[in-house]
Amino acid sequence: MQQSGGTPSFLRNFLVKLCLFCLLVIVTRFAYVVTLRGELCDHGDFCFFSLPENINVVVGIRKRAKPSSAIISINGKSAPSMPKKLPELWATEGFQKSVRFYSSIFQDLISEGFLSPSYKILCVETQTGADVFALKEIGVEDSIGIFKKAFKPLVISGQGFKQPFKNDTFDFVFSGGGMIEKSSKLVDFAMEISRTLKPEGFLVVHTAAKDEYSLNSFLDLFHFCKLVKTRDIDGIDSNMPLIREIVMKKVSGYGNIEQIIGQEMGSQSVDCSVPGYKQELVHKAEPLIEEEPKKPWITLKKNLQNIKYLPSMADISFKQRYVYVDVGARSYGSSIVSWFKKQYPKQNKTFEIYAIEADKTFYDDYKYKKGVTLLPYAAWVRNETLFFEINNQDPSHKNVKKGRGMGRIQPVQSSGSSSSSGDVDEIQGFDLAEWLKNSVSERDYVVMKMDVEGTEFDLIPRLFETGAICLIDEIFLECHYNRWQKCCPGERTSKYQRTYGQCFDLFTSLRDSGVLVHQWW
Repeated sequence: MQQSGGTPSFLRNFLVKLCLFCLLVIVTRFAYVVTLRGELCDHGDFCFFSLPENINVVVGIRKRAKPSSAIISINGKSAPSMPKKLPELWATEGFQKSVRFYSSIFQDLISEGFLSPSYKILCVETQTGADVFALKEIGVEDSIGIFKKAFKPLVISGQGFKQPFKNDTFDFVFSGGGMIEKSSKLVDFAMEISRTLKPEGFLVVHTAAKDEYSLNSFLDLFHFCKLVKTRDIDGIDSNMPLIREIVMKKVSGYGNIEQIIGQEMGSQSVDCSVPGYKQELVHKAEPLIEEEPKKPWITLKKNLQNIKYLPSMADISFKQRYVYVDVGARSYGSSIVSWFKKQYPKQNKTFEIYAIEADKTFYDDYKYKKGVTLLPYAAWVRNETLFFEINNQDPSHKNVKKGRGMGRIQPVQSSGSSSSSGDVDEIQGFDLAEWLKNSVSERDYVVMKMDVEGTEFDLIPRLFETGAICLIDEIFLECHYNRWQKCCPGERTSKYQRTYGQCFDLFTSLRDSGVLVHQWW
């Protein structure tokens, strides 16, 4: 009796399990359909399944079922908007996250009137084309990206500084991911955008640099555009957590390379005023030393640790060139190697170096030094022949070759001066201010170190008079005065007549004028 009663119970349990299994199959199928076909993963954070990286399906692809005229090949012919087999990258979460981010950015730009679905769009230096993908998703079909390695159909081969397009091709140019400041040819980059962007077209750039110095450097570089707006937004990932979005509009009449080159070669204005954003950096600099140091050679070492270098306060990425001018350079191993190359924070930029040195003793030292241009002249206020007293007998400069600062030449009235205590030599002097104006521009980043044995009281006023002071971003100045001697306690040097107070006034006047100057010994 008990055996016959167990059969229906077993059958019931089997049917219940079968029903549960069938229900599980139905639920699984439903989840698959909702996840992959219903675009749940594309429009929210909740998913039944995460998409495998090797799947050849891209969510939301229905909007691009038809070919797009935006995919432009180098020869000018249209390319199909979708490949037969979709790239696996498009199905990854990272790519789709980027697409959602750029979709939000572009929709904001559309709502503000800077972007239109009818525009022809170029995305510059986009490796995978997530920004192009996003444009197409929101209905901006006529869009294409360029990168040095093509990733078709969204990205074709090309670079920001060498674009494969005709003049005045695009209504809108976008550069995201902080790629623009990584370009090694920023000037060419800017010129190419000027060439391919239509007049009244918009340029939008995403950069990680957020300080005012970098913004103004950027505006100087893209001077063919006017600033429309900037805003700070959250980045897409930890590599770029905060982004400054810069929106600019190309000014009508600009666009050809000849115009830009003509402006680059135009003469510098004589009058200049240091802009406010540079003056703000002066306020952040280390304080000047008001009290005369009894041991300046020790003060130098301490002061080096306190210096607030400009690149430690601001991003210098948006400069067209980087130049270091060492006035009174002495040997190559002096301040160029021992200080500038080792200690100055260059933000991975390559600097052109100019060594200005009047003493023939050091000329051979520069013969085989790459990246350094020697100017074998004396920095002066005009072009003329000068007579210098070679004075190596100062006990504070026993080893001229290895010591700091020139410490051995002084300008004299004439070759027959009776006050000379050493040999007199003749050398060609040149107008430092005019040379600077002909060699660099306001779009360059210029650092200067000046150690000129007292002639700083002639050169600094000349830099102001000509406006050349505005071309210098940061200056390290050694001011020469009758300081206490290391060799002889209680004695001042007789080489210089100026006092420390006069030197302090010189530094103060420079900073009051907005010049970022540091005390140097």
